[in-house]
Amino acid sequence: MSAATTRSRTPDRLCAEAVDLARAAAEEAAAPGVVGEHAGVQSEGDRVVTHFFECKELGYRGWRWAVTVARASRAKIVTLDEVVLLPGPDALLAPEWVPWSERLRPGDMGPGDLLPTDAEDLRLEPGYAGEDEPMPNAAVSEEMAELVEAEDAEVTAGTPANLPAAPTRGSIAAVAEELGMRRARVLSRYGLHIAADRWEESYGAKTPMAQAAPATCVSCGFLQPIGGSLGQAFGVCANEFSPADGHVVSLAYGCGGHSEAAVMPKPPQPAPPVIDETRVDPFPLRPAADSGSVPIVSDEDTAELGHS
Repeated sequence: MSAATTRSRTPDRLCAEAVDLARAAAEEAAAPGVVGEHAGVQSEGDRVVTHFFECKELGYRGWRWAVTVARASRAKIVTLDEVVLLPGPDALLAPEWVPWSERLRPGDMGPGDLLPTDAEDLRLEPGYAGEDEPMPNAAVSEEMAELVEAEDAEVTAGTPANLPAAPTRGSIAAVAEELGMRRARVLSRYGLHIAADRWEESYGAKTPMAQAAPATCVSCGFLQPIGGSLGQAFGVCANEFSPADGHVVSLAYGCGGHSEAAVMPKPPQPAPPVIDETRVDPFPLRPAADSGSVPIVSDEDTAELGHS
């Protein structure tokens, strides 16, 4: 350990004894009666010491008035450096600020609220790429070719309808199961109507959320279409922050979480400082003659007094 480090950790004697000077400075900066007992001293460097005083002001439990004093080299006079209110080890502090996008939870959105989406939102992607590329699961796509090569399989030259000989089919039950039709009973027309009425009542155009929404679900990127005849009027919401997440919604329904309803606002700019410490304000040493603080005397009256 060097001698400089040892000196910086040992409080200067004259600065450490200037408790009265530090208390007077703290009482001048604080409100009357809020400066408590002396709570310790800490060395900040060579001939620089900070005195701590308890803060008795309500709402500042564990906070301390920190008064820093210093003296010049070979000087015996201690001068005041700064006075500030700092939190102590057991101070009551506000929780760490969290952006609203991280505080938001599913179910927090109400009627009339808008949830902006970022341009780079990972939950959304363009609806079209502008290029005539095959689907990812098509037989001629690169993904399917890599899968075929990995599985050591063969790809036919076209769809089964265009082949000279159709491939061998399995049993009727196997084909029905593959097409999703192997069910003993399916919804009747009446069953479809009552299901549509029930979904329309829960997540339809007449709900308070839809009445206050900026747009409908038919143009929302979070809407997942469904098949069948009900797909012409309903879909599934896939927005985790929407009150209808995971529910079947009407295409005329809407909420503030619409993907195109609002844009992400720019981060707020800090307000300008109230006190500009970089500017020097002129301060006259003598009052002006027309300020009213000094009597106006003519030159003839002052001539008899002579010059000082």
